[in-house]
Amino acid sequence: MSISTSRLDPDEVGKEDRMTQTTPPPAPGELSSVALAFANTLLSGPSGNIDLIRQPDAAAAWLSEHALPIIGPVRPDDAVRLVELRTAIRDILTALPDQRTPNPEAVNKINTSAAAAPGAVQLTWSYCPQQTWTPTNSTTLSATLALFATDAIELVSGPRAQQLRRCEAHGCIRIFLREHARRRWCSDTCGDRVRSARHYQRHQHQDHA
Repeated sequence: MSISTSRLDPDEVGKEDRMTQTTPPPAPGELSSVALAFANTLLSGPSGNIDLIRQPDAAAAWLSEHALPIIGPVRPDDAVRLVELRTAIRDILTALPDQRTPNPEAVNKINTSAAAAPGAVQLTWSYCPQQTWTPTNSTTLSATLALFATDAIELVSGPRAQQLRRCEAHGCIRIFLREHARRRWCSDTCGDRVRSARHYQRHQHQDHA
């Protein structure tokens, strides 16, 4: 099933798709949620959105960097599947902070992807115990999509759901987990940019007063 990006994520419409070698640091929550990291493969840039997975080679590189390699090269139709699922995941991850109901097509897409491969719950323990979900056939694209979809389901239906936020910096489209009550931006860069803009506006107002 194909999902229209114009219906699910207006931020993706009419923007420039291009690659960049400079990406921001992980947004809060990305290191513990692969679905959140996947959703943030769409970034805002000076002249349009920057898509880290739309091109097959770029998608393969991103999957490899996140320890999600698949057998064989990523084909153009594989990249399309990745982008479609990302659109659905972005829709459900932003539904709670936007106080809206997600698009039914997005929910269906995620459920279909989650059901495509069997998996098992695994326990990891670094600083604290954490639950992860691992596909039993982790080298197929369907298994990787299932991993993204399952993690997204757990994120929006679990205790961290109320922490989901959109970055409030103008022009930024990243999503993050608000792990600290005062955080409003996905990175220090976005926070600094907002503070600089406010400082400039105050001085402009004083100069014209």
